Amino acid sequence: MIYERKINYYETDAMQIVHHSNYIRFMEESRTDALERIGLPYNEMERQGVLIPVLGVNCQYKHPARYGDTVLVNVGVKEYSGVKIIMEYTITNKATGEILVTGETKHCFTDTNLKPISLKKSRPDMHEKMIELMNTK
Repeated sequence: MIYERKINYYETDAMQIVHHSNYIRFMEESRTDALERIGLPYNEMERQGVLIPVLGVNCQYKHPARYGDTVLVNVGVKEYSGVKIIMEYTITNKATGEILVTGETKHCFTDTNLKPISLKKSRPDMHEKMIELMNTK
């Protein structure tokens, strides 16, 4: 699934290069956008008592994005077990097609007390949507 984003000035450093921490934000934006597109807006999941905390982030920086660039974040599901999910990302420059960053985020599903849950068992409706996301390219 593709998420498109224009780089803002405030996301850059003195050289007008995107600060490395912002790529993790772009990953989060694309992940929440993907969930919304499949009918699982994050705020609705939270309202229903399902949280998706981040367990880990991995990024490989290959080339910089600069102020004014438009980037495309290709987000997909690498692994999904019902309890945990690993999302993968490739961020490219829209104009050149150059790969800027690759990465992944690891998450689990919990209740509001941060106790791990299985969507397959406790929320089969959400589980089916996650399967849908996993099969979306």
